[in-house]
Amino acid sequence: MAAVQAVQGVPPSLSAKVTGSFAYLTIRDRLPTILTKVIDTIHRNKNSFFEEYGEEGISSEKQAISLLSKLRNELQTDKPLLLLTDGLQDAESWNQYLQRQQRLLGDQYTVSWFNSPWLYVECYMYRKIQEALVLNPPISNFDVYKEGKTQSFFESQQAVITLCTYLADIHKNMEKLSKNQLFEFFTKLLQVSLWGNKCDLSISAGKENSQKTSPIDSLNSLQPFILVDDSNMVWSALSSSQRLEESGKNAAERVDIVLDNAGFELVTDLVLADFLVSSGLVRQVHFHGKCFPWFVSDVTAGDFQWTIWQTMAANHRWMSKSGAQWQRYLKEGVWCYHDHPFWTQPHEFCDMAADAPDLYATLQEADLVVFKGDLNYRKLTGDRDWDHTVDFSTALRGFRPAPLCSLRTLKANVQVGLQPGQGEKLTSLDPNWMTSGKYAIIQLYSPKSE
Repeated sequence: MAAVQAVQGVPPSLSAKVTGSFAYLTIRDRLPTILTKVIDTIHRNKNSFFEEYGEEGISSEKQAISLLSKLRNELQTDKPLLLLTDGLQDAESWNQYLQRQQRLLGDQYTVSWFNSPWLYVECYMYRKIQEALVLNPPISNFDVYKEGKTQSFFESQQAVITLCTYLADIHKNMEKLSKNQLFEFFTKLLQVSLWGNKCDLSISAGKENSQKTSPIDSLNSLQPFILVDDSNMVWSALSSSQRLEESGKNAAERVDIVLDNAGFELVTDLVLADFLVSSGLVRQVHFHGKCFPWFVSDVTAGDFQWTIWQTMAANHRWMSKSGAQWQRYLKEGVWCYHDHPFWTQPHEFCDMAADAPDLYATLQEADLVVFKGDLNYRKLTGDRDWDHTVDFSTALRGFRPAPLCSLRTLKANVQVGLQPGQGEKLTSLDPNWMTSGKYAIIQLYSPKSE
């Protein structure tokens, strides 16, 4: 397979074929743990299914658990991946992707859990969890990760209050801020959104992972761990796209944020988006989330609205005020939320123009697209074994709908755009630097810089 994929200087996909690799350990240990938690969650909700749906609820619970137990066994014993049978709108696309993978492998191998690209099989597991529920109404719409996402939000409450209070202080002085002060607040809130990405329940296999410390106070101590910091260039990309308004103020037309985790991270994204529009830097923010529960803690439409409602309902002046403002932004169309089936498919983003031209065209309307988190970075770079010094633009392989910025704490072993020797130095200091979530990047690609 490596020989097939390494054509034209493109390295092979990361996979679990290398025993002891992070991909191998993820598929051997972390994914079965996540599946076990999903099974336990469904079983623990047995009584509520019975109360709501009677015997039909109990029957659905048993059948869903049976399918998920079978899936766990197939994963652990490296069985071939199977076609989807739930008939959902995206099932055909998934099945075509499986056939495409098989063609890449040829007749010699079968597409299976340990010998296929890690990005693909991990996405496939989450889609199969969805299938197990969809095939078993009336519990089809049950979010197996909701408890964890809710817990993460409430356990980060103090950090959310700190952030909303900080935002309120900025709002109070907004009219008096110089361009330099605006830039300073922009970089701080960009970093808060970056480090919010630490709160990822899929990397902790669903274990408690909330934000306890002040997100503002910790920024200085975290600064040395940002391996690529293109904040200045991100600011320039926004500034250079600005159009003069009638009021004489500059404003970029639109920033899109491709979301990652619910809970505290989503709040950091909302605070950044609030600052962008309330400061006049941007006229509109479009958020992109997932169509169904995905990678344990990813944002769905339900999570997005729930977070804003909870913020509005909070017993704290600045938190509830922030929530009310966010609800107004949505009502007035200053903020828009979208989802699209492509985000919950296994494709590398370089496939988007061909496989989801409507979504690609949507992103082309943005002045800047911010991609949050690790999975988005893996899809941006194809989750391949790139040399660390390869340019970000090279790893994107033609994906260039607009200037784009990756905000990511490193939790998978792919990273490009480093200085010569930087990767080697990090490896000697900390062998797990690519997977620990300790390091981060603010990495920009802009077509104008080429």
